[in-house]
Amino acid sequence: MTLAEILAGVFPQGHSVTVRDGLVTGGCPFAGDKTLHVVGVDGDTPLGVDGALVLSRAVLDAVRAGDKAPILVVVDSDSQRMSRRDELLGLNECLAHLAKALLLADRSGHPTIGLIYGHSAAGAFIATALATRVLAALPGANPSVMDLPSVARVTKLPLDKLQEMAKSTPVFAPGLDNMVATGAVHVVLDPAKPLDGQIRDLIADLQPGDDRDRLGEERGGRPVARGIGEAVIAHAGRL
Repeated sequence: MTLAEILAGVFPQGHSVTVRDGLVTGGCPFAGDKTLHVVGVDGDTPLGVDGALVLSRAVLDAVRAGDKAPILVVVDSDSQRMSRRDELLGLNECLAHLAKALLLADRSGHPTIGLIYGHSAAGAFIATALATRVLAALPGANPSVMDLPSVARVTKLPLDKLQEMAKSTPVFAPGLDNMVATGAVHVVLDPAKPLDGQIRDLIADLQPGDDRDRLGEERGGRPVARGIGEAVIAHAGRL
């Protein structure tokens, strides 16, 4: 689905969400008179310093509005912008700022829902989709934390070996199915059904905290992460 189709499905009565230089911002009434804020990246656009700051401001403006309205983060991005300028201006800090803005919004009473419908990778994926409390996807989405050729360069392992390992080890493998298996993607939506109802149900069913480790354990993609996390928390409580 395209962003235009998604927005038409989420806001069947019309919307004022805009896209400028690949950056998505706006908000419209949703489920009655309550607003649904929308931010994100469209068109496989790389996320650089300028984009991260624009989106951070939009999120923080929503928090300042004080309406406790949910925030939908739509994602079809490239990775972070690979440029000398962005690196020198502190791209890592700007991406972290965006992720923290989304976490602040959620903890301030604005439920955050990610929706990945295209590509996304690396820092751009982490700072947008993975920074939301619940992440949904549409069929055809192609997320990855790092593609296998990049993993091969970092680990010095042969690409064919990594491709074989990826068949049984979802935790580092790219692709929607692997992200579902690890619990990173909570649910894959049905494009044949009304999107507004599915988004509304996601918001209504949100639970406190982050349950990605539980989902990863139940789905077999991260079988030990939950136990290790609980052991670390228990040990820290004894210090």
